[in-house]
Order: sequence, then structure tokens, then C-alpha cells
Amino acid sequence: MSEKIKTINPATGEFEFEGTVDDDDAIARKISQAAKRFPEWRRTPLSERAGLLSKVALVLGELRTELAETMAREMGKPITQGRAEVDKCALVCRYYAEHGGRHLADREIETGKGRSYVTYQPLGVILAVMPWNFPLWQVFRFAAPNLMAGNVALLKHASNVPHCAVSIEKIFLAAGTPPHVFQVLLIPGSAVERVVGDPQVNGVTLTGGTDSGRSVAAAAGRALRKSVLELGGSDAYVILEDADPEVAAVTCAKSRLINGGQSCIAAKRFVVVESIRDRFEELMVREMGKVVMGEPLDERTELGPMARFDLRDELHRQVRESVGKGAKVLLGGNLPLAKAEERGKWARRGAYYEPTVLTGVRPGMPACDEELFGPVAAIVPATGRDDAIRIANDTSFGLGAAVFTLDREEGERIAREELEAGTCVVNGLVASDPRLPFGGIKESGYGRELSEEGIREFMNIKTVVVEG
Repeated sequence: MSEKIKTINPATGEFEFEGTVDDDDAIARKISQAAKRFPEWRRTPLSERAGLLSKVALVLGELRTELAETMAREMGKPITQGRAEVDKCALVCRYYAEHGGRHLADREIETGKGRSYVTYQPLGVILAVMPWNFPLWQVFRFAAPNLMAGNVALLKHASNVPHCAVSIEKIFLAAGTPPHVFQVLLIPGSAVERVVGDPQVNGVTLTGGTDSGRSVAAAAGRALRKSVLELGGSDAYVILEDADPEVAAVTCAKSRLINGGQSCIAAKRFVVVESIRDRFEELMVREMGKVVMGEPLDERTELGPMARFDLRDELHRQVRESVGKGAKVLLGGNLPLAKAEERGKWARRGAYYEPTVLTGVRPGMPACDEELFGPVAAIVPATGRDDAIRIANDTSFGLGAAVFTLDREEGERIAREELEAGTCVVNGLVASDPRLPFGGIKESGYGRELSEEGIREFMNIKTVVVEG
């Protein structure tokens, strides 16, 4: 009997979707089909590949609400945020349809040896190992540049969003993508190493946790495959003594609650200079307490359930251990249990967690040392500007960071020269944008996605010299 993959609606705890796990024969067949399709796909003119991505964007628009509902039911994303995610997927398709050809144009270099230039040629079959938190966006920000570049794609999605994975494959087919250019592998994480090691696979990209990244990097290293990793983040937003506390609190709360806090680039630690800390904490509690928690299909909902019950329980452990080591709860910190007469409502059944603000967070506490993947804000006190920057950089992660100050020139200097992260923002929140390269340093990974750097990651950057 074929093995099944089943998902649970995190808002209700009820069965949501069932799919059939690919066995060894199915995996081998799909890899072979992708490898055979690659030579034809790479010869498809750039203009045709761009036209296809434009059609994909149109299909995404047509299925906008349906896809948002699928995300809501499968991983708890509020439906309004789901629609915005679909829109962003369409945006990245249109971006590469318009700019991909320019990013891949040959680059002439004067060497005095006839004609010398760099050309960008696709590598072949690329495996993407993608997470559940942005189940469409993470895939499309990989697929759009790579299909535009002439590569073909295999998707191993997170095990709790198989319906999203299957829906994405159908979108590409509905837009007219040739068969086997984009295929889904419904496989467990234990099968990834085998796929990476297949001689027909030419590269692998992973977005996920650090442990998963190490595993995939090791497998890619053994197989000598190109890899790109976008891993976790516990980076800091630094609030300096001359910051506008209102602007800082509104922005920080918004960033902390992106996707229910289940985002690598959502703000995690807020390093606040003591002279402004009391006011910032007051405003942060106000902003975090405003959020409307409810069923993800409700248009009014701003904060849905966490994606899985085990993730919710792990977050609660981190909060309780941090409190046990001296952190103070300013807001939340509890599982939202309903009263007896309210049983059956979302607050009783789902994987919900209250918006939470902790202060007095210091090294040695999970809230400081680990990634909090949920709606919990950790406020870390700093004695002054230099101390705040030191604390911000005192982490093994380096994905995204921000600094808040009314001195814009000084803020830019800190962002450019002192904060250790792949993306640094002054007086704003960290977010990915198709026009800008995105990725991390340290244990947040390596390589870049998006922009021209992203489309060139899985290319043979080939030097051609023509003499005579």
C-alpha cells in the first residue's frame, strides 16, 4: 500500500488533505523526466520563457482567493495575508519576465585578446527544499528566476503543506509550462539526500532551519553540487536613544507579527537603549495587544494559529524557560484557553499563541539565544549605542537587522558598516523585494535569492575568449 501524507488544519485540529508519498520509482522517474526536459527548455528563447512567467502571474491572479484559502486551511495564514502572498508571487514572476533577460545578458570585458566576455548558462535540474511558512512565496521566488534562466525545477515542499505544493505545480501547467519543467516531489526529509546525490541533479537550494541547512549542505558537498541556503534568523532591531519611540514600536510590532511571527526575517530581538526603554515597552505592549486573533478564514483576523501544535508548544517552552531565568512578561505568555462554555471555538481547538512581549531578556535565555518562531517579542536592554550594536551582533545568525534613530546619516553608517546581516534597514522593517538580493551570513546561510544575484546563482558563469 502506498504511503500517505496527511495534513491537519491548525485552526481546528481537523484533517485537511491527503496525498500519496512518492516511492523510489516515482522519485527516479521524475528526476529522469526533468533531466530529459532540460536540453529543450534551455534552448527555449528567453522571450518565450518570459511570456510563460507573465502567464503564470495571470493564473495566480485568477486563483488568488482559492490559493489564499488553501494556505489558511493548511498552515493557518490569515486569508488577507494569503492574498497578499499570492500577489507577491505574481510580482516576482512579472519582475523576471521583464528584467531576467537583462540580468542574463553577456558581459563584455576588454582584455586585448580579440573578444572576451562572460556568459550565463543554466546548470540543469535544481532541487528546491522549501518551508511551510510562506508556502507559495518561497517557491515562486526560487522558481521564477530559475525557470527564466533555463533551469528545470524539482520541489520538495514541507510535509505539512502538500496541497500548496500540488497547487503550485498545477499553476505552472495551467499557464502552459511544458511537462516536467516544474515538478513536485512528495517525499519526506529523509529522502532529500538521495535526490541531491543523484548525478542528474545539478544544484539544491533550501530555505529552512539551520540543522536542515547543515544536512543539505553536507549532502551537496559530498556530491559536489552547488547549493544556496536561506536559514533561520534571530537578528536584532536596535532602538537608539534618539529614535522616535512611536515609529519604532509600530514598525517593530508589525515586523514581529508578520505571518504570526513565523518568518525568518520577522524581528525577533529588540535591543533598546535604557533611556528610551520604558516608553518603547509601553508602546510595544499597546501595539502587540491590538492584533485581532481569530480563525484564518475570517476577513477580520490579523493573527491566526501557528502552523502546527508542536511548534506552538515549543514556543511556549522557550517563553516559560526564559521567564524562569529572569525575563519578565509584559503581555501574553499563555496558551489562549477558552472557558468551559466556549469550548469548540477557535481559542480552544487551534494551535494559537497569545501575542507576547518579554523584557529583561539576556544571554542564556532561549528568548535571546534561540529563534522565536511565533508572536513573541523579546526586549533586550542596552546601556548605550555601542552596547546595543554589540548585543545585536552577538548572535550566530545574520539574516536581517534594523536600526532606529532620528540621525539618518548615522543610522545608514551603522547599517552599512556595523550591523552583521545580509539585509539592514534604517527606520523600517526587513522585507524581501524581487528587485533586491536577499540572503544571510553566518548561520543564516549563504548565497542570494532575488534580483540579478539570485538569477545567476544556478548558472555556469562561463568565460569565453575568441582570438584571431
